[in-house]
Amino acid sequence: MWNLFSVLLAVVVAALAVAPAIAANPIVQTRFTADPAPLVHDGVVYLYTSHDEDDAADFKMLDWLLYSSTDMVNWTDHGAVASLATFPWAVQGNDAWAPQVVARNGKFYLYAPVSVAGWPKNVIAVAVADNPAGPFKDALGKPLIDKAEGFIDPTVAIDDDGQAYLYWGNPNLWYVKLNEDMVSYSGPIVKSDSKPANYQEGPWFYKRGPRYYMAYASTCCPEGIGYAMSESPVGPWRYKGQIMESNAASSGNHPGIIDYKGHSYVFGFNYQLNFAQTPVHRERRSVTVARFDYNADGTIPTLPWWDGIGVEQLGHLDPYRRVEAETIAWTSRIKHDWDRPFDWAPGVRTARGPGAGMHVADIVDRTYIKVAGVDFGAGGPSRFAASVASGAKGGQIEIRLGNVQGPLLGTLTVPDTGGWQRWRTIDTPVGAAAGVHDLFFVFKGKGRAPLFNFDYWQFFGAAR
Repeated sequence: MWNLFSVLLAVVVAALAVAPAIAANPIVQTRFTADPAPLVHDGVVYLYTSHDEDDAADFKMLDWLLYSSTDMVNWTDHGAVASLATFPWAVQGNDAWAPQVVARNGKFYLYAPVSVAGWPKNVIAVAVADNPAGPFKDALGKPLIDKAEGFIDPTVAIDDDGQAYLYWGNPNLWYVKLNEDMVSYSGPIVKSDSKPANYQEGPWFYKRGPRYYMAYASTCCPEGIGYAMSESPVGPWRYKGQIMESNAASSGNHPGIIDYKGHSYVFGFNYQLNFAQTPVHRERRSVTVARFDYNADGTIPTLPWWDGIGVEQLGHLDPYRRVEAETIAWTSRIKHDWDRPFDWAPGVRTARGPGAGMHVADIVDRTYIKVAGVDFGAGGPSRFAASVASGAKGGQIEIRLGNVQGPLLGTLTVPDTGGWQRWRTIDTPVGAAAGVHDLFFVFKGKGRAPLFNFDYWQFFGAAR
């Protein structure tokens, strides 16, 4: 009977195989994130963000988060890689604002604005790590750039000749030449005399080919994204236009721009998830991304405001290797009969625990995770396994294709494992699946309390 079911299911899912998956904006739904700072390193996009706390009304920011992706659609949550506690000499209650990370000589340097006692309060700190995911450690025990009003939003790039430049500032644009150690500088701190007229804050400095770019949040408030270009890393900066016009739906903005796998992307943020929960404007932002193409002369076209579609997936995910459960394209809670991102309700969350490190938590009935563009190959799987833990009665993971009501490959029953960090690997047979599909884990259980935690998953039995 199971074999007949598998054959019929395979026919159905083959018919559902579709074009490459598309990301949904905002790209992170498990936390409120802002101030995106993407870094491409060894074929991976590492996305560092600031973090608005859940109960924020105004800015309430205590740490810096990291997400990574190799396809621009599925993002793996690495949790906090640094926090205000990384800099114990700084004010600890708030102001973990926009960061950026750069790699040099096998080390990774995080530049972040923090506050110190007194006024002016703004300084720029630097921390260092041996890998992109940290942990980052205070490099100096004091500020790299000492306090002055508006000394926030650092951005750094290393020129072809090895000279590194650090820019920052609101409402003025400042820069300094960093030494090769990346934690000291030579020469004076310089105030740019060619700051674009609509420059406000959030600079993003980079070089592409022979041209230097300065993107920034423009004309508060609301803020758009403007940019300027130069033939020199220190200017003069010539205003070239708006990458994105301002929009009343978002009081702020902050660009991060990269090239990855032959495409160009600009990251920013909006307030979509905040407004999905409340009509009140609160400083709870969500990182977004859009793809664009440079013009022949190196200029950047003006893009429409952040949409809910996002960008096309670059490659597919292999389900026959261990996949961290916190690798997520979208999470929400089912409110209707069909999964629609604009009907978003808070889904699962992520947490760090002693038994598994980062994992999926706060799994309640009818929450789900979407993993985009999963390639089951020609043969398809026969079994599914997951590492889970529960200090309650457990629940079920429905494994579906295409959407939250799509073909059911199988159901994994999660028992009470004796504790929220007492992990067990549970497996179950699954029906046939072939080709590329969006994969949905739909969580079911009784009551409104958390059901279980989820660390990683993997399919087995493929005839590739």
